[in-house]
Amino acid sequence: MAPRAARRFAGRGRPEWNRSTRRRRGTTTSYAGEVERLISLLSAKHGARRGTLLDVACGTGLHIEHLRRRFDAEGLDICPELLAIARKRNPDAVFHLADMTAFGLGKRFDVVTCLFSSIGYVKTLDRLRAAVRSMAAHLRPEGILAVEPWFTPETRRPNTVHALYIDETELKIVRINTSFVDGRTSIFDLHYLIGTPEGTEHVIEHHELGLFDVEEMVAAMEEEGLAVDYDPQGLTGRGLYVARRRAGK
Repeated sequence: MAPRAARRFAGRGRPEWNRSTRRRRGTTTSYAGEVERLISLLSAKHGARRGTLLDVACGTGLHIEHLRRRFDAEGLDICPELLAIARKRNPDAVFHLADMTAFGLGKRFDVVTCLFSSIGYVKTLDRLRAAVRSMAAHLRPEGILAVEPWFTPETRRPNTVHALYIDETELKIVRINTSFVDGRTSIFDLHYLIGTPEGTEHVIEHHELGLFDVEEMVAAMEEEGLAVDYDPQGLTGRGLYVARRRAGK
């Protein structure tokens, strides 16, 4: 999520939305299901079953909640409000406040992940390369980098309207947005109408994500000495890049 939007939404509609969408499996995102698919893929194709893991752009720590069942997982995000929620959700985990395009933790990991299309928030090719460089620098020898992309310029359809709903006894949420494209940038405002017994509130998140094609993503990883495998289906239908540091790199 864009940092400004995250600060406006964290602690208000975000926790309720996350809890509800997790209960309503298939409505939006099943975090447990995504993690199971990721672990299965990493284990079957790349031999990564356990070890240390860094989740970059971890947000409120929902993926980490499930990743920790298999890995010694840590999180990193640019937004302190989201990290506060992540720490509350995962009190025993380590979290780092940093920008994904320029961070140095002084340690390396067996696996580094960047999920839920968070890589799109870098917006430009230069920042994409910087983010991949930072993540690759934190891989152990033969470590694995897994990045779930945002849409490509060819697959993002502009001027489309989307809506999701939560309907529970004491919680109603409607999320509506219209998606636009400006050059190589995907732009949309998520409008949340949140109803609880205490009242109803309207919250808006503004999002801008870069649209990178497959060749650009692969090139950014290969420039860091990584061998890249691209799965067009991935965890949620948006694809998944799994890159491994070549021996001696």
